[in-house]
Amino acid sequence: MTAVAALSLSPLDVACGLALDPRPQPRPPALPATTSTPERALLDAVRPALRRPPCLVSFSGGRDSSLVLAAAVRVAREEGLAPPIPVTNRFPGAPDADESRWQEQVIAQLGLADWRRLELDDELDAVGPYARRMLREHGLLWPFNVHFHLPLLDLARGGSLLTGLGGDQLLDVLRPPRQRTRARRLAHAALVRAPRPVRAAVIAARDPLQAPWMRPAAARAATRAMAAQLSARPRAPLAARMEYELSLRYLRVTRQSLAVCAAAGDVLLAHPLCAPQLWSAVARACAPRDGFPGDERALRALFGALLPDGLAARTDKASFDAVFYNRHGRAFARGWDGGGVPHELVDAEALRGGWLSDAPPCLSLTLMQAAWLSAHPTLDHRPAHEPELGHTV
Repeated sequence: MTAVAALSLSPLDVACGLALDPRPQPRPPALPATTSTPERALLDAVRPALRRPPCLVSFSGGRDSSLVLAAAVRVAREEGLAPPIPVTNRFPGAPDADESRWQEQVIAQLGLADWRRLELDDELDAVGPYARRMLREHGLLWPFNVHFHLPLLDLARGGSLLTGLGGDQLLDVLRPPRQRTRARRLAHAALVRAPRPVRAAVIAARDPLQAPWMRPAAARAATRAMAAQLSARPRAPLAARMEYELSLRYLRVTRQSLAVCAAAGDVLLAHPLCAPQLWSAVARACAPRDGFPGDERALRALFGALLPDGLAARTDKASFDAVFYNRHGRAFARGWDGGGVPHELVDAEALRGGWLSDAPPCLSLTLMQAAWLSAHPTLDHRPAHEPELGHTV
């Protein structure tokens, strides 16, 4: 069985670049009971990885990965375990992806001596060396940028790797509703009380998927699936919102894809910020009913003793567009014969035009990988050419 079958990616998923959830679970699994604080739950979530050294941490310098790294450092020092090793992909040729200032600040605050930095050029292109290795070994995975972690998993072989997956989702569910005018509040109140099919239809009309490479009927089908997911999201209580968010298919598929890659290198992979016990502890921690007024307030209230200075207030994010679409992708687009994509859903010429534009849409890069895989259909268990790991600083 290929990874495509294992992950059950549909042609529509591939065409729109999303792991759609058109029929969300009516009753998601309940959060586990806990008496832990959020801080203690996070420390508990990182501990198993530290007990399987070397324990590497996928470290970008952002809030999520910095929080996980800080938690791992705390546990290692309290329990006399080998310290975690932050490992960072760096891209000197992509200024928008540069987070070195934040990275160096966090490393200095935590007092870590061993920090692995991998300097990469275009190796993480959507059809570059690492992506081709992933596609050859495992088939099509989702999201398209899963291969970003392959250099890190290579270093963690036989040990463990911690990621910051789940941090954005946790903060999102804790954000209060947007401020609305009285008229918009009334309209919103009417919408949330409407039957779910009505809510889905309104959401679909208001926020259609922007995917000009898709045929109109396919784009409408993807929009309906997205709207079905949004219309099923509970408004209250907080625990119900959290249960729903954790149950969504895109998170399951992301974890499955990363697990496939980790298993190939005998790596224990953990996503502490996705741990149900942590989310349960957050729900129990008396968060304001309507959410925290800003991510900074939420992070300080929940993890203030752990988060390195300055990170809670950070609002900027790096962009990796130039990393994931570089010379390999452009060369493939120029020579592409139109094969390997679901033509009943996709306009091949519009897709090619998007790939050759100044700003290729990232949601179309799953299709590029599917097209590349179609042109190289033999799945072996060793890549024809092992990619260079980059320069370790």
